[in-house]
Amino acid sequence: MFTDRTVSISDFKKNPASVLRAADQHPVAVMSHNKPAFYMVEPKLFEAMLEEISDHELRQTVLARLAEKAHAIEVDIDQI
Repeated sequence: MFTDRTVSISDFKKNPASVLRAADQHPVAVMSHNKPAFYMVEPKLFEAMLEEISDHELRQTVLARLAEKAHAIEVDIDQI
């Protein structure tokens, strides 16, 4: 589990807004049968997570392209 804040799915269904307020901007694992069914996060945290994923993917692309540097063609920017 990726958070220390949990709520049962039954309690979540009763009042999702109160769960969000009580979370105080932290992720919450919504539990079903003692297993995480899903995580609730605020939009700001979700956006930060997507940005992190994007940065990781970009890093992988850069590393892959650097590995192919031997096949690169040198160009003169003034000739373009």
